[in-house]
Amino acid sequence: MSPSAQDFKVGQYSSFNIIGETTEAVHKLLMDRYDVTDRPPRLEEDLKFIPKDREEVIYVYMYRAAQNPNLQRQKRLQLAPVEVPRDDGGSDVFYHRPPLLMDLFYMVAVHSRFRSDAERLLGWVLLTLHHTPKLVYRPRRFLLPDGRKVDSLGRSWNGDVDPDREGLQVEKVSLALVEDLTVGDAINLFTLHEAPYRPFLTYRARVALDGPLVSTEGGSSIDMGGRKETERLETAYPHRRSRPSGRIGHPNVPTPISKPPGPKAHNLRKRHQRTPDNESEE
Repeated sequence: MSPSAQDFKVGQYSSFNIIGETTEAVHKLLMDRYDVTDRPPRLEEDLKFIPKDREEVIYVYMYRAAQNPNLQRQKRLQLAPVEVPRDDGGSDVFYHRPPLLMDLFYMVAVHSRFRSDAERLLGWVLLTLHHTPKLVYRPRRFLLPDGRKVDSLGRSWNGDVDPDREGLQVEKVSLALVEDLTVGDAINLFTLHEAPYRPFLTYRARVALDGPLVSTEGGSSIDMGGRKETERLETAYPHRRSRPSGRIGHPNVPTPISKPPGPKAHNLRKRHQRTPDNESEE
């Protein structure tokens, strides 16, 4: 199939909002789990926010985002892990570039009227986040070129379904306590925001950002070799097993057909499947 016959369709970014969703997941986790006092603390992203006298505050501030250097992958298009069933019994396949793997760094600080209460609140935050290694754990979401949201099984995307079903691609955001800021770095950060120094923790969240899906109408046909050239050589040299250049050639026996490694091919036509009818299409 000639390239002009292909109709490439590109969808929107599938997970451009995962960074904001990760920050919201940290907020929701701390609010849902809090059970120490009757009055829950206030969540703030602005480090220079000054609370009232008896108000407790948890500051959650994302101060750095960096690409994970240990999990970088090539940007070439490859088969995406999603198939959408069709009415004729087949399925539409899509291509994408590997996800962009990022590390998000958060500063978590606390404030209370008394230092002992602030230390109590800091200990609760530390244990709560420590016992939640999976901040986000749900089916992976893909945006098709036509705008539909689906999971890897081709169903309409629903973040509340069981993510442990066999064959379902899962989106996971891990959270870990790290030593990313020194005391001097933290003082500079608080000073930059005109905020007083407070006890703090630093966390790293690892996320994967999926780009657009690419689809082709009719798939792609791959030419596995020219039959006409093979027939010409067999006719001109019926008994020779060497090429005209003198190099050793293959004997005139059919090569056994083997299954190629890797994922399932889409609209692949091998040499033995070619006929004079479909050769005229090339």
